[in-house]
Amino acid sequence: MNHSPTLVSILAATWVLATVHVATPARAQAAQPEQPMALRGVMEKLGRDMQAVTGAISREDWALVAELAPRIAQHEQPPAAEKVRILGWLGSDAARFRSLDGEVEHAAMALGEAARRGDGPAVIAAFGKIQHSCLACHQSYRKAFVGQFYGRR
Repeated sequence: MNHSPTLVSILAATWVLATVHVATPARAQAAQPEQPMALRGVMEKLGRDMQAVTGAISREDWALVAELAPRIAQHEQPPAAEKVRILGWLGSDAARFRSLDGEVEHAAMALGEAARRGDGPAVIAAFGKIQHSCLACHQSYRKAFVGQFYGRR
């Protein structure tokens, strides 16, 4: 059989394209960004609550600070399966991660108590402790977390 070079090239190109398409569906799916994890929504809501507290502190609106503090202290949690996935990724750092979250909870409860008393300096000190714990967590885990779960560094 004598095939023209054009026909052979077309058949070879078709075979390569078909093979690449069939052999790499997992790679094609991996390249697509993963759906945002529930933790992202939790963090976004916490961010909004923290911004609202900042505004309330600047206006000395202690009633609003007292209202917002429990929302920070008892913030939503990701679903159980997602928590297991995150804690598995954290491995031996899971205790520190949970400890930082506990610090946020404790400081947010103190924030609410200080706001109910109208104690501005104690409100600011408690809010500073919340921010310190948030920053420590973000600096320790955010970049690696995003890389692990969203494929970005």
